[in-house]
Amino acid sequence: MRTIELDVKRGIVKMIDQRQLPHQFEIVECRDWRAVADAIKEMTIRGAPAIGAAAAFGLALAARESRATTRDDLLNDLDAAARGLRATRPTAVNLAWALDRVVGAARAANLDANGTREFIVAEAQRLADEDVEINRAMAQHGAALIEDGDSVLTHCNAGALATVDVGTALGVIIEAHRQGKKIHVFVDETRPRLQGARLTAWELTQAGVPMTLIADNAAGFYMRRGKIQKCFVGSDRVAANGDVANKIGTYKNAVVAHANGIPFYAVMPTSTIDMNLANGDLIPIEERDAREVTHIEGMPIAPEGVRVGNPAFDVTPHQYITALVTERGVVYPPFVENLNKIMTL
Repeated sequence: MRTIELDVKRGIVKMIDQRQLPHQFEIVECRDWRAVADAIKEMTIRGAPAIGAAAAFGLALAARESRATTRDDLLNDLDAAARGLRATRPTAVNLAWALDRVVGAARAANLDANGTREFIVAEAQRLADEDVEINRAMAQHGAALIEDGDSVLTHCNAGALATVDVGTALGVIIEAHRQGKKIHVFVDETRPRLQGARLTAWELTQAGVPMTLIADNAAGFYMRRGKIQKCFVGSDRVAANGDVANKIGTYKNAVVAHANGIPFYAVMPTSTIDMNLANGDLIPIEERDAREVTHIEGMPIAPEGVRVGNPAFDVTPHQYITALVTERGVVYPPFVENLNKIMTL
């Protein structure tokens, strides 16, 4: 199944509960936009493209539950839902992009209330379907960068679970495997929420891709010993100069890869590229609950009351990025010039 789906007949959004993997495979059903917002905030669903689709489906539920009888009143209800959904997670730009796309298209359609409801549901579904096709295109472009025999490092989870289906960076890696290339994947555990250990390792196991799970601190060890030939990561937002925001720990890996002459690729749909931000220093970084660091599955691992810093993301400056892989092709430096070109295609 897809990571997230809209069941129009039942009026619900269904999503895989990523908090339970790999031990349990459970489906969460959201019956209104507030439940979708909670699912995004609590990371029942995560990954930039996936939460973009979730936001769009949340608006579809908001349109269905609104009792407005006029177009203007319905759009007001949608704006209120969009504000609530937008406030859930600040770093990944796909969330705001999806909300702006759906609400903007609904306003431009200029239909009556019932027509607007139907249009929003259709637009949200269209956005989700497009995500799958975009990911398939990225997988093809990125897989061409992986050679037979390569060992590849990835960080966090950028697979099907982080999108509607297929995935970004992990989609590239799995596609290379499906093409018959003999590859091996080193998977960072990705503290503090362990998305690499829990989710990426699970996805690679399902796909039959050879892999080794390593502690985050071990990545440099394997790079320096020549065990890793390429690095592929996803992204939650890319600035106009090519700076990449991704899961915390990405920056450290990129710097070490650069020091060892290892190509470092970030994979994302063009909807993740924010041409309104000149550089990565302008990207808001989400700070999450201290318990994610001090506890593992409810068990304390640190002294009670210890001060904690828990940024969810960091920014990798563009000089450490070999190229950006998008559905429109591979973008190489100079990023300011070449991102402008690709974004106008």
